[in-house]
Amino acid sequence: MDHSMKHHTDKHQYLSGKRVLPKPISKESDIASVIDNMDAYNGGRLRAACQLMRDKYAQEDVTIGLSIAGALTPAGLGPSTIIPLMNHGFVDWLVATGANMYHDMHFALNMPLFRGTHNVDDADLRDKGVTRIYDILFDYQDVLMATDRILRKIMLQPEFQKEMGTREYYHLLGKVLNEYEKKNNLGEVSVLAAAYRNGIPVFTSSPGDSTIGMNAAGLELLAEASGLGNQFKLKINPSIDVNDSTAIILNAKNYEKGKTGVLLIGGGSPKNFMLQTEPQIQEVLMIPEAGQDYDINITDARPDTGGLSGAPPSEAVSWGKIDPTRLEETVTAYIDVTVAFPLLVAYVMHTTKPKKLKRLYERGDELRKKLIESYLANNKEVEELKSLMKKLPA
Repeated sequence: MDHSMKHHTDKHQYLSGKRVLPKPISKESDIASVIDNMDAYNGGRLRAACQLMRDKYAQEDVTIGLSIAGALTPAGLGPSTIIPLMNHGFVDWLVATGANMYHDMHFALNMPLFRGTHNVDDADLRDKGVTRIYDILFDYQDVLMATDRILRKIMLQPEFQKEMGTREYYHLLGKVLNEYEKKNNLGEVSVLAAAYRNGIPVFTSSPGDSTIGMNAAGLELLAEASGLGNQFKLKINPSIDVNDSTAIILNAKNYEKGKTGVLLIGGGSPKNFMLQTEPQIQEVLMIPEAGQDYDINITDARPDTGGLSGAPPSEAVSWGKIDPTRLEETVTAYIDVTVAFPLLVAYVMHTTKPKKLKRLYERGDELRKKLIESYLANNKEVEELKSLMKKLPA
């Protein structure tokens, strides 16, 4: 082969993409055609994410995890975006900040949040009893304090008096919010209520870092101060969540021989908690596994500042979080999630059929048994660790 022919063959791999020659946007253009027409930069990355959802995440054997960070539920993304994606069968398990789940409660309880502006005098807002999340404004007493009062009474119900993970806690809370949602007749507005109806497990990796955790701590303090510590038994145990979330991935990959995909909206602790399921399987439990099959990141964080929120899928490969043979089936779009996420969900609704709900919450005991079975069968340190445990004081 002469040099000119080899040069031509080599460069073809770089020039084999679709030609940049988009059709004009017109009044007949729908959301899917507009996104499919985005050729480059972060528009191109959003297109790639949407098409990955259409082509891979839409398959029935793919278990999809959604993580959400940032104040998304106060901005209304629950009713507009997250719940429709859940009902469409494209969310099999969810990891969210506690704050997102707390503010989700306002919607079920019919406590209004209002469009406003970020150009306000915050000292004046505080004086007038108005709380601000950027350009969202709501009443301090009638929303925050009122939600807290209801939440505390919910947590004092008998079914909450036990040690549990956030998975079970949110299921119980979702059941209550589902009733409030029906009573207030606003339609489907609460993510937790929708998760309850659809059997979707919901996790928060740092439950103390929100008003939900603050209220649980307040009740625990009251019980201690009143000599009623034995009466209030609610304890949130994050280790339960680590194992229950890991069991979802192990079951999907090793038992059902399917695939897993993650949709990481923003970064933070929810992103890491969702991705750490693979290192938990491989590194801690020592069960052979390769990593998540598909990964979509929508973030505005940069990787070079050291924050996990900006860590790309390629870096996650080195941790065993993403299958290295599937790195081409990952996308990172650097876009404001409040813009990109609704567009992505609209695209999914336009281009895919609804998936059958996996209802993984209802299979919790089964998945945990499978996790234990695999752990005992694969981890060579089990006997040594058991012998050390036996030496601990009773």
